[in-house]
Order: sequence, then structure tokens, then C-alpha cells
Amino acid sequence: LVMVVKKKAPKVEAITLDSAKLESLRASLSVDGDNGSRQLAQMLKDCLASADAVQQIQLVSKAGSMLEHLEDLNESGPGALLLACLNAMGDMYITLQAKNPLKRAIASALSNVPDWLQEKAVCSLSACLSASLSSLGSEHYSHLTDCITSCLDAFPIGERCIHQLLTEVLQFFKRAVGEYLEINRDLAGRHVAQAQLMQSCLAVVKASMLVVQRSQDVISAKLLESTMASSLQQAFSGLLECYTHILTDEEFVQAVQSTAGMAVVLLIRSVMGNGDATADTVAGLLQCSEPQGSSAPQWLRESCAGLYVSSRPAAVALYLSHGALAMLNWRGRVLCSQAEKLLLLIPDVILSLDIRVKESSTAMVVARVLTLWSSAAVDCLQAGCPTPLLRLSLHGDSPLPSRLHHHIYTHWEHPLDGVRHQTRTLFRNLLLLHQHCSDHAADPTSDPYVTQLAHSLLALEWHVKGKYGALACLADHLGAEYLLKLDATLPSRLLGLMGDQTLAPYASELLERLFISHKAQLCGRLGDGPSWMDDWHRTWVMPLLEVLCTARLDQTTYILDYFLPKLLRCSPASLGHMVQALQEMPSGLEGSLGSRGALGALMTCLRAARAQGVVKPANEQLWGGLVPLQLLRQALVHKHDQVRMDALGLVCESHRSTETLCTEEMELIRHFLPSNLNSQSPGVRQQTVSLLKKFLCRMKDSAQSLQRRIAQERDQQQREKDQLVLKTYQEFLCWLCERLFQVLQPGASFSSCLVALQLLGLVAEHFSFGMDSESFALGECVTDLHAQAVLYCLASNFLEVKQLACTLLQKLPPASVGLQDQEKLQSVLQAALDLSTSTKPFDSVTAAHLLNLLLHQEGLQQALLHCAQEQNIPLQLPALIQTQASDATVLEKNTLAVIVFLMACLRVEVALAETSLLQAASSCPLYGRAHCITAALQQLKTGSLQLQAEWKGVVTDLIALSYRMSDVVSPVVQSSSPEGLIPMDTDSETSAGLQRILQEIQPRDTNDFFTSARELDATSEDQTSTPQANGAGSGGEAYRVTAQMVLVCCWRSMKEVSMLLGELCQSMPLQTQTHKGLITKEQVEGVGQYFREQLLQSRHRGAFELAYVGFVRLTDMLCRSGSATLQQLPAQWLKEVLEEVKCSDPSSKLCATRRSAGIPFYIQALLSSEPKSSSCSLLKMTMRELTALAMPSHGGATERSTVPQVHALNILRALYRDTRLGENIMPFVSEGMKAAVLGFTSPIWAVRNSSTLLFSTLITRIFGVKRGKDEHSKKNRMTGREFFTRFPALYPFLLSQLEEAAGSVDSDSGQVKLHPSLFLLLLILGRLYPSPMDGSSSPLGLAPFMPFIISCARAAVYRTREMAARALVPFVLVTHVPSTIQTLLENLPAEPGPGTQQNHIHGTLLQVLFLLRSYLTDVHRPQAPKGDQNSDIIGALWPRLWLATRRNPCLVTRGTMLEVLADICTSLSPPAEDSQVKKLREKTLAILLDSELVAPLGPEEVHLSSPGATQYLQSLARLAAIVAMKSAGVWGRQEEDGVQKHLLQRLLQCPHYEVRQLVLERLLERLKMDWEKTQRTDLQSLPFDLGVATLTNLALHEPHPTCLAKVLQVLTVLPLSSLLPWCDGNVSLTDEEALEHLLSVAEKSSHSLELHCAALSLASRLVVHLVERKPQEKLGGAAVEHVTLWGAMVNQCCSEERPADVKVTAAEVIVKATPTLLTASTLPLGIKHTLALWQNLFTLLQDEDMDVRERAADFICFVPKHLLSTGMHVNPRTARIFRY
Repeated sequence: LVMVVKKKAPKVEAITLDSAKLESLRASLSVDGDNGSRQLAQMLKDCLASADAVQQIQLVSKAGSMLEHLEDLNESGPGALLLACLNAMGDMYITLQAKNPLKRAIASALSNVPDWLQEKAVCSLSACLSASLSSLGSEHYSHLTDCITSCLDAFPIGERCIHQLLTEVLQFFKRAVGEYLEINRDLAGRHVAQAQLMQSCLAVVKASMLVVQRSQDVISAKLLESTMASSLQQAFSGLLECYTHILTDEEFVQAVQSTAGMAVVLLIRSVMGNGDATADTVAGLLQCSEPQGSSAPQWLRESCAGLYVSSRPAAVALYLSHGALAMLNWRGRVLCSQAEKLLLLIPDVILSLDIRVKESSTAMVVARVLTLWSSAAVDCLQAGCPTPLLRLSLHGDSPLPSRLHHHIYTHWEHPLDGVRHQTRTLFRNLLLLHQHCSDHAADPTSDPYVTQLAHSLLALEWHVKGKYGALACLADHLGAEYLLKLDATLPSRLLGLMGDQTLAPYASELLERLFISHKAQLCGRLGDGPSWMDDWHRTWVMPLLEVLCTARLDQTTYILDYFLPKLLRCSPASLGHMVQALQEMPSGLEGSLGSRGALGALMTCLRAARAQGVVKPANEQLWGGLVPLQLLRQALVHKHDQVRMDALGLVCESHRSTETLCTEEMELIRHFLPSNLNSQSPGVRQQTVSLLKKFLCRMKDSAQSLQRRIAQERDQQQREKDQLVLKTYQEFLCWLCERLFQVLQPGASFSSCLVALQLLGLVAEHFSFGMDSESFALGECVTDLHAQAVLYCLASNFLEVKQLACTLLQKLPPASVGLQDQEKLQSVLQAALDLSTSTKPFDSVTAAHLLNLLLHQEGLQQALLHCAQEQNIPLQLPALIQTQASDATVLEKNTLAVIVFLMACLRVEVALAETSLLQAASSCPLYGRAHCITAALQQLKTGSLQLQAEWKGVVTDLIALSYRMSDVVSPVVQSSSPEGLIPMDTDSETSAGLQRILQEIQPRDTNDFFTSARELDATSEDQTSTPQANGAGSGGEAYRVTAQMVLVCCWRSMKEVSMLLGELCQSMPLQTQTHKGLITKEQVEGVGQYFREQLLQSRHRGAFELAYVGFVRLTDMLCRSGSATLQQLPAQWLKEVLEEVKCSDPSSKLCATRRSAGIPFYIQALLSSEPKSSSCSLLKMTMRELTALAMPSHGGATERSTVPQVHALNILRALYRDTRLGENIMPFVSEGMKAAVLGFTSPIWAVRNSSTLLFSTLITRIFGVKRGKDEHSKKNRMTGREFFTRFPALYPFLLSQLEEAAGSVDSDSGQVKLHPSLFLLLLILGRLYPSPMDGSSSPLGLAPFMPFIISCARAAVYRTREMAARALVPFVLVTHVPSTIQTLLENLPAEPGPGTQQNHIHGTLLQVLFLLRSYLTDVHRPQAPKGDQNSDIIGALWPRLWLATRRNPCLVTRGTMLEVLADICTSLSPPAEDSQVKKLREKTLAILLDSELVAPLGPEEVHLSSPGATQYLQSLARLAAIVAMKSAGVWGRQEEDGVQKHLLQRLLQCPHYEVRQLVLERLLERLKMDWEKTQRTDLQSLPFDLGVATLTNLALHEPHPTCLAKVLQVLTVLPLSSLLPWCDGNVSLTDEEALEHLLSVAEKSSHSLELHCAALSLASRLVVHLVERKPQEKLGGAAVEHVTLWGAMVNQCCSEERPADVKVTAAEVIVKATPTLLTASTLPLGIKHTLALWQNLFTLLQDEDMDVRERAADFICFVPKHLLSTGMHVNPRTARIFRY
């Protein structure tokens, strides 16, 4: 839908002048003059006298008309009165604000003056502006700057005025910037004021540039005049000095510095022109060296002296480069020689900065300037034939474009969107530059450079996001057909990537570029007719439909969001093809059980088309035309969520919001809603509400349109039709409300209540529950019972339900809610007050919502007084709120009354808590009252309160009361162990125990855990205080107080105090000298000190986390306050706490356990108050201090250095995790990583622990949040060049650390040495990978790391060798994997010898194995390069095959070598007869057949028990299983000697259960794969030669439960006919005996869920088989007994307490038995057992687990069609049954 956003209208304000100025103007307008002048003067006097801004504009417009028609009657010039009129208009113009329309009206009037009067008008305006420039102070600089700018905004008189006052204006700018520079020095810590100053400074610099740009001719003329030149030079010189100061002062924000860079170049160009001299001077500035023989004036060079200083900041060259590109003329002209050199110098200068850039904002400027340069270069080349220098320098193979491409490859996955976008634009421009410099411009596909680039990009792995944008540029450049020729699988490959949320936007954009380009190429070749469509559909539409039908739903979600709408926009006519193709789709493409099938795909396509406006139901093309209505009804209750959502979107979404709803659409919603209100998926609920909101919006808009049409329509018949539609609307809305209110009954589920309340809220929002006909009189639908049901929702345990119910109650008709009844009001109030003292925390939330509901009722105050009298609470409400005399609203009065009442109650309860904290915790915890007060305050608009005096007193009392509450409970939360302070094992008879408790919880703990452990106080153990309390109206009633109750009371009270104080500081107006507020500066400072104490001393996480939330509100208020004192408080507090951290030692009160408790939160809150757009001086200062503290001290770990180091590491962790600091924290990542890695070398455990946490946080901050379960996923990785470009300081650090660590791992000495940092280093390096685009000359390449990683293969620690192998994988390019494997293999010994190091062999083999597996299994891997690498690998492997034989005594390395052989032999393509692969397979098979597993030489080999035996046997078994299950002939000898059958039987008889388990798992995987391939029909037999009798025999005698479970699972997959009769050796069992055995296994296997489920599944198949073979009357007694036992087992599996896996199995069993046992007409199990199975089915349909419900709902697919068509009805809301 297209949204029209109205521009914000400028505010019109009347002109206001001081009295003296006003009298002066009136006097000057009262002198005598001619008639026209007198009328004009009178008009202006009327304007000055008026207070109405609109009237002033009208009068000024009339005055302009008068000026336009004035005639020159006086030959001596205009009279005094006319000049006074011009002066008055000039004064008015200068006084008004820039955006005031009245100013524009005056400018228009002055522009209308006749030619003879224009010079005088210019002089008058110049005099007014000159007087203002010379007389007004610095507080008016912004206004004057805007005034100068407005003079140049389409105002010719104003522009001439600026030209006339040019020198004076430039001197004003110099003065303004100079004063701003001085003011900025005094604003340290005042971030808001500093940000405002930066905006003012930016405005002045921009205005000065505008003036200079618009005054070029005037400047040139004045510089030629000797009398005028000196003053203009002085102004220019002063401005250049100011701009130089801005550029070299790093405290200025980048926007100002960047603009200053443009201003410097502009001034140089204005003085020196646009020729070689200017280019030479600018080049000197960029290179920071004054050119020899420069023709620049001496004064100009002196003014820019600060820019030639070698110590200037690096970014100065960047801003000057930006200025040169923006201010010099590059477009449409032939460049002079110096300009060409400057053009080529700019990217060289910027790229030299690239490696030094740390801030992401600067990286953004670098990317933008490089893109600007590339655009300027393209403009230069397009102007004419490129010169030899440019052609040579900008050709794609030249050094400069190569460096720019490396910049692109480094930054195309930058975290900032802007950087990524700029790099893509730069890539496209570099292609254009190469095209202009190339000889292949006519046919880019014949250009070797471009085609090589295309091959390189396609060879990149698909998880590299930058690849997509570059390929999109190539698609535009080369055409899609060329890329499709290179890779025909591109469409299907990209569609396969659409399931990944992170890649879907990039893949869809590339797909769009490709199919648009392909369409254009086809149309150009075949014409615009339909002939091109078949090829286009075959390429793009058919792969899409196949993916939609067969892929899992979660993999196709983003196709609807990103891809399908673009495809339909490109070719709307393709929809018909999609519909036809889906209707003709063969059943084989219906997909797996997790896919949407053809129906779901059809809904997806139609929904996208409907939203794009391709189809409309109004012309009956959709409903009953394009898609049958019955099909749509079926889709609305489909089993799969996304299919239902697509069908609902098809109904609800429309291209036009006023489209009239038809009856069919409303009926479809009626059909959809009942069965979908109770969805357990939050995403589905959200989509349902969102789509129905669109439906209701459309209903509202179309209803308004119909009502307007009825009012204007004259055709009676049409009016009746429209009225009938409105009546239909009303009936539907009444049904909807009634249906939703019915859901809100006590006991309704959370999801039902949530959706119903959200939809009722939408109805109230769009139509309201009023009684008028315009809102369809929906108020009449709401009964008292309905309102009562909504009121009951406030008691829900779910906060969201409470909030929605409270909001809805305020929109329902008051008569239905009934709170005007004083008795009901009183009861609700009493309930709220009772709940506010509940010990259940969620009750206080309910109380707050009830009170917020009552705040709008008139009778609340009387009810409060009544409650106060009943409870003997001393309540004195202020007199003003009880009268009708004040102007305060009912809400304000009631809120004040409620807060006063709650404060009175709270005082009593705090006094009780001060006496007995235990009694308060059990009877009246304090937090409920405080929460209600905070919630009530949040309802107020505190900026417009009327009862100021009363509120001021309340605020003061609230702050004091909050402090009292905190004093009572803070000792608990500040204790060293707040979670378990109250001893509670035995009873205490007196309250003396309370004193011991209070003594124990004093915060006397210190950080002495670094030096000595603290022992528990033995006297305080095994004690509990259970004081006696007297209940109202009863005798003594004992209660038991637990430690948990006291703790909850204390930390929640602290939480509510923090929230209350934060709310007061943030919402209450601040009292200043000029403003009467409700909270004073002293109170704010006091609250700040309170938060400081709580955050630095609290030990309980709940307490300090919520104190942090309140403190953030306070710091937010401090920064935005107008008080300079308050604005500087965060900086002051930050310096104090950093000093305290620095000086902390074991005796400090700061908590060094619990991850430094609240200290990181305190510093986070202070830093988050600093605006992101500022210079971030506080953040920089803090990070410098903390990283210095976090580094290990040179003198070794001491008590004085360790505690600050732990604090620093913990604080750094919190800051790196804080998302609000954003990219501003990235420049400090390198130092943080150094601290984390070096922290592992500390001898102190606390330092190592904090370093671990910091390291984990930094990994997430650098590489992103892990999106999947795969630890080694390529998604959270980056190229080494990108990593070390962003963090250059880590390159030498990691390299030196790795070298040191690798030097300590050599196991030749026989000693185990484990470097503490090695694991971290390998973990970091394992997330880096080289890019094929980097080249071999990269200064930050990964090659230096590889030898050290490879050397880690010698480590004595197994885990180190494995980590090194994993870390090596990403360092090797995909194309270099074969050669690297060959090199590693050649390093292994070719023969066994005395010096053989098994650790080295194992580490090297692991590296080979991991490289090989990554290479072969990478789903993002490009097509493998051709060549003979396989032969090279096999050639290196062949001499080292002894490592897999008995000649190698180490079983671990033998097993690893076998894994390598298995992977190589099975992954390579089927070989030719004489290939090396065939020979290797034969040799491998020989090794296998000669192994201990197949041919043991003795008993000791049958029962191997040496180290690594299990791992070795599993490797053998894995290889043997592969051999046994491959097709005949692949392994050479197996067909002639029966190896296959022998191997499997041998494996299944192995005494080691690990071998049997592995083989059975592989067998099961293979069978399931074959089952999928046969479209989930029964397998005919085993796909290889293995007797079923072997498996049935194993099922009877297998001792290991896991293996037995696998055997039964294998048998379950096989067809039952091949299992029966069941064989036990040579003996055949009857079906009844087999069933008896399986039931016995199931009954005895309660200890193993897997075995229980497998036995039950197979037994169920036998039961169904028995029933089908023998009807009930022929079943024997034993069979009946077994079937009864089976039914009892199924019944047990369906009970609620059973695990989900068991219930899923039970559901599958019942579903598969449905046609035979549940729906058979003969009821073979009898009525009792059949009904029991139906009962079990419905129990599962109502289970809490969604998988169980969905699996049970599948039974509807097995119900015979004749039963479904005879009126059988199953309630979908109860049973959750959805048709396919």
C-alpha cells in the first residue's frame, strides 16, 4: 500500500519587536509623503499593530502589491516616507525566524519593488543587516546565520545585499566561528550543549560556503581592487585559520570537520581559480607538504600553515579529499595535467588511511569519499577520450583499481549498511571506469578482465554477503545470460539460500537483477511478444514453484517476503502460468511432511499477487474464478501454519484500502477465526492479528467511502446496495465481537485471551464501542457479562493480557463496565488495595492496573476516604482536589488522591518493617504499594499539572519515603550472600533471632577472597525465626518466614524504589530560576548519590539491574536538563568511580565477585548518557583507563593490582555487550582482546575467569551472534584481511602470541606443555578465512599464521591437536585444499621407524581429515576446479598406507588414517577401470579384511582393550558399513566373494556394542533415505544382501538396550511381510509369539525411552497385521490378551506426565492404526478398546506439547473418505485437526 506522508507545516508566528524599536518604526512611518507612500506606511503600521500572524501575512502581501505599482513621481528619488517603509520591511525581515512564512512574504514583497526602487531596497536591507551584524551578541549568531542563508534563497534583493556586505558578512562568520571555538573549550561534559554548539558551528560553516559560492564574481572583482583586497584577504585568512582549527581538533564531530574540509578547498578555488595552481595547492595539502614554487599567495599559505604540520590528525587528508572532490569541477571538462595527478592522488591518500581507520563513522566517510571519487572519475572519462595517463592508471589490471578492489573485498561485509552500500557503488563505478579504458567496451563478455572477475566472484563461497551485490553489478554489465552460461544452477542455488534470513535479502536482490536482465535480453532477441516467456518461466518460475512445494516451510518464508513480489512486478502475466503449473503439479512433488505442497504454494503465489494488485476479487477473477472458494476454505484450516497465514493474507491484504469487502471474504474470516484463535506459535498469533488489522482497516475505509457515496448518490437502487453492504459490515462486526468476548471466559488459554483482546482492541480503535450508527453501534453488542469477562482478565498471570484488558476496559461503554456504581467501585478498589500487599509479585501488577482503571472515575476519592476509615489509616486529602473549583482534571485529582493514600499506607508498613523485617515480608511487603505509585505517576502528563503546590509536597515526601524503604531493605541486598541469609532449619521461640539475622546481614564482607577464604558463622546455622503475629479479629497465628520471602521482599522493594525515583526524575519538571518545577536540583543530585550507593554496593542482581534502569532514566534527564551543573554530573561521577576502581584493593567495599555486581551497570548508564553523534570523549577516556587496568601489571600479580584488573575486565565485558554504544565501541576491541588473551596467563583464578567472559563477549561483538547450533558455521566468520583491517593492532599481537604458544607444544621432549592462551588463539583464528580476491601480496595475509597452526599438530594434548586442525581449515582456500593435503601427507613418515612421533602423525592426519571433510561437505562451496589434484593426493597417500595397518602400533592414528581413507574412497566420483581411485579402494578393502574386526588373529584382538581401541574399531566399522552398503562393483572384489553379506553379519556379531550400534545407525539412515526416495511407500526388501533373519535373531538376543532399540527401529522401517514369520535361528515364531516378545521388551524398557518407543511401534504394526489377518471372532485367547496389553500400554503412553517423545510415538501408533482399528465398520477390537483408543487420541490432541498435537492431528488423513463426506464433524477448536 502506498502511504502518503504530509509535510509538517511551518509554524506561523507574528512579528514581535521590543517597544523602543516598535515606537521608532511607527514614528518613521508617520512622516509626511505622497499618497502611495502614505497608504503603504499605513499598511505596515497596521501590520505592526496586529497580533495575528496570518493577518500580518495578508497585510504584507498587500504592501508588496502596492510596492509593485508605485511610480517614480519624484525625480530626486524616493521620499523619506518611502525609504522609511523600506527600512521597516528590512527590520521586520531581519527580525523574523528563517522558517516563518511571514519572512517569505516580506521577501516576496521586497522582490516586487520596481526597478527604479531596487537599489534603495538593497541599501535599506543592507543597512538593517549590517546594523544587526555589528550590534547583536553571540546568542543571536544562529539567527543571523539563518538570516544570511535566507537572503540567498531565491531572494534577488537579499543576494545583492549579501554581495554588497560581502566582507562584513565573512568577518561575521569569522567572528562567530572564533567564539564558538572558545565556547567549546568550556563545555566539557555538557554533551547536549556541546551538540547544540556543533549544530550552530556547522550552520555557520555551511552558510559561509554558500555565500562564497554565490559571490564568485564579486570576490574576483574585489581581489583585483587593491583597496578592497586587503580586507577581503583578512576575512578569508581568518576563516581559513578557523577551518584549520576545526579540522585539526578531534573534539569536533565529523560533520563539521567534513564541511570545513570542503570550505577550505572552496576558499582556495575562489582565490586561485580552477586551474593547475589550485590542483597543485590542494595536492600539497593532501600530502602535508607545501609544493615547491607554488603560485599560491603568501597570505593563503600562511593561513593554511596548520594543515601542513606533520603531526596533524590522519583524518584531515580525508576531509580535504572530500572537499577537493565536492568543490572542484570534474564534470564535463578535459582535465589539465595537475588536475589529473590530483584525481589519481586522492584515492592513494585515502587508501593509505584505510588501515589506520578505527571508528566505524570514519570508515563510513572513507567509503563515501571513495565512491564520490569514482563518480568524479567516471564523469571525467565520459566527457571525452581518456588521456594515456588516465587510461593506464584506471584500467582494471592497474595497481590503483586493484587496491580499490581489495578495499571493496575488505569492507563489503562491514557491519554498517552505509559502508556496504558505498562499496557496491564503488564496485559498479570501477567496472564503468574499466569499460571506458578498455578496448572491449562494445562487448564486455569478450573482456578477459571482466570475465575473470565473474569467474572469481562465482568461485567465492555463498555465505559471503558482498558477493551478491558484486554479481548484481556484473549482471547489469554483462547480462544475465552470460552468468547463467557460467553457472546454469544459479536460480535454484539462490532460491535454496532464501531459507537463511541473513542471506535472503542479498539473494533476492541478485535474483531480481538477474531475471530483469534476462527478460530484457530475451525480449531484445525474441521481441516483446509472448515467445520469450517460456524460456523465462523455465529458468525462473519453475525452480521457484519446485522449492515452494517441496522445501520445508521455514526455508521458504522469506521467498514470500523478498522474492515473489519482485518476480510478479517484473512479469504480472506469470501468475496464470504459476496457477496452471501448480494445479498440474504431479503428486510426487508434494514434498515432505514439513513442506507446504502445491496448495500451500498456490496460496503463497496468490497472496503475493493480491498484495501487488495483480489480481482483484472485484472482477470475480479470484473468488471462484482463478481459485475455487472451497480450496481457499481448505487452505484457511490447513495443518501448516504458514499455509493458513498465506491464505489469510490472500483474503485480508489488498492493493487498495477502500476496496469493498464482499460477502465471501467475510464468510472466509468466519470460517478461519474459530480454529485459529488458540495458536501456540507467537509468530502465527502476530501475523494473524496483523492481517486482521488490515482487514478491519479496509472495512473502515471502505465503510467511510460507502457512507460518503450514499450521501452523494442519487440512484436509489445503488444507495440500497451500498446500505446493504454497510448492514453486512455491521452484522459481521457484531458476530466478531460476540465470538471474541465468548473466548474470554475463566480458564481460557493465554494464546486465546491474547488474540481475542488484541482483536477487540483493534475493533475499538477502528470503530469504537459507541452507540452511534457511524461506528455501527457496536456498544450495543457489549453486555455486562462481556465487560466482566474482560475485567477478570486483569487477574491473569501474564502481563501482556493485563495490559490489553486494562486498555480495552477504558474503551468499553461505561454502563457495561459498571464502575459508576459506587458499591462496585468500592469493591474493585478494595480488591486492588488488598492485592497491593500480596506476597505474590504479579498481584501488585494486577493492583496497579485496577487502580489505573479507577483513576478515571469521579467517585474514587470518596471510596478512598471510606477505605481509610475502615482501615484506620490517617488520610488527609488536600482540599483543592475535593472541590470542583480547581482547573485540574479528574485524572490529576484522582492520581494525587491515590498516591497520597498509598503513601499513608506505605508509611505504616515501612514503620513495621523497621521494627520487624520478617513480619513485613510475610504480611505487607513494601514493593506492591511502591509499584502502584509508579504506575499511577506514569498515567499523568506531568508537564501540564495544575495542582503545583500539592504535587511538589508529594514529590518531596515520596523521595524521603523511598529513602526510608531503601534503608530498611538494603542490608540484605548488599550482603555478601543475599540469597541465603535467613536460617530456617529449626524454629526460634522469640524474636531475638531477628537481631542475630540483622547482625549477620550487615555488609561487612570485603574482597578478601583474593587472599583468604571466609568461614561461615557456625552460630548462625540451623536457626530460624518464626515470630508470632496477631491476625485481625483472632488470637495468635503463627507463620513461617523463609529466606526466599525475605529476599524477594527486599530486592523487589529496592527495584520499586529505583523505578519510582527514576520515574520522578524523568517525568517531573525540574525547578530552575526561570521555571517553577516540582523537583529541585538538590533532590536530583541526592537521587544520583542514592543510585551510586546502590549500584556500587548491592550484591543481588535483581536489585542492581533494576537500579540501573532507574539510573538510566536519571542520566537521560541530566543530559537534557538546562542546568550546566546537572549536565556535568555524569562526567564527574564517572571520573570518581574510575578512580575508586583504580584504587580498590581486597579491603574495598566494591564487590569484585558476582562479575563486579553493579559497577559495570553504573558505568554503562553514565556512558549511555553521552550522545552517539558527539565526540564520545567520556567513552574514549573510560576505555583508555579500563584497558590499561585490564592489562597484566609488569611487576606481577599483587593484591593491589589484581582487584582493579578484575573490575576492569568485568566492566569492559559489559561495555562491549552494550548495544547502545553501537559501533563507537569498535575502536577499542583490539585492546580488549589483548587484555582477554593476556589475562589467561594470570596465576589468579578470578582474573582468568573474567578474561574468559570478556573473550566470549568480544567474539560475539566481532563475529556477530551465533545464528545456528553449528559451532563451526561459516556464517559467523570474516576474511583475514577484513578482520586485520578493522583491528590492525591484533595482527602482530596474535602472530607473536601464536608463535610463542606453538613453540611450547612440541611433544618430542615427552613433557606435556599447554600454553594458557593457545586455545583462545586457535578459537579466534578458526573464525578467519582467506578470500580468493585477496591475492598473494596482501600485507595482512594469513599465510604467516599457517606454519604455527600446522606445528600445533605436534602437541601432546589431544584437544590442542583437534583445535589446531579445525583452525587450519578456514585458512586454506577452497582451490588450495588438494595441494595443502598433499603437502601435509608428504610430511608423514613413509615407513615406521624408531623416531616416529605418534602425536605428530595424529595431528597431521586430523588436519588432513578436517580439510577433506570441509572441502567435500561445504554446501556453499563453488564448483570444484578441474585437474588432477585427486591423483596427487592419492600419490602422496599411497606410501603411507602402512599407518592403517598392523605395522602401526598406535590404534588412535590407525583409526584416523582409516577415516581419511573412507572419506577419500567414498567421496570421489566412480572411477574408470584403471584409475588410482579404484586401486586405492581395493587396497583399502584389503586393509579392512585383514583388520582385527574382520580377521582377528587371537582372543586379544577380538577383545581389544588398549588406549584408542573403541575409536579404532568405530573407524573400522564406519568403513566396513560403507563398503557393505555400496552398490556392487564399487570396491572391486565384493561381488565375487560375498564380502558384502559377510561384512554386515560380522559387524552385527561384534562383541563391542559400539560397533554394533554404529552399524545399525548407518543401516537405519540408509533405509530411511531409500524410503524417502520411494516417496515414503513401503520398502520391498533390504537394498543389499543381508538376511532379515540376522536382524530378527539380533532383536531376540541383543543385550545392549541402545543397540536393541536400533534393531527394532530398522525392523520397523522394513516391510512387515519380509519379517514374518519371525525367525530365531532355525526356529520360526508365530505372530503371537513375536508380539508377546515385543510387548515384553516394551514393558521392561521403562529405563530407555528409545527402546520403549521402538518396541511399541513395531508391536503396533504386528497388532494391525493380526487384526487385518484375523477378524475379532477368529482371534485366539492369547492374541486377545496381547492386544489388550498393547492397548493398556498405548493408554499409559498418552498420559500427561509421560515424556514428549513417548507421546509422539503413541500418536503415530494411533494414527497409523486409524483405518484398521478406529474407523473400521466391524470394530475388530470391540467397543471398549476402540473407545479407549479414541479417548487416547483426543487426549493427545489436547496435549501441551505442540509436536504431539500436530502428530495426533494427522489421523484425519487416514479417515476413510466416505466417513468425512457423511457429515462427520470434529470440532477443530477442540481437536486441533486441520485438513491438508
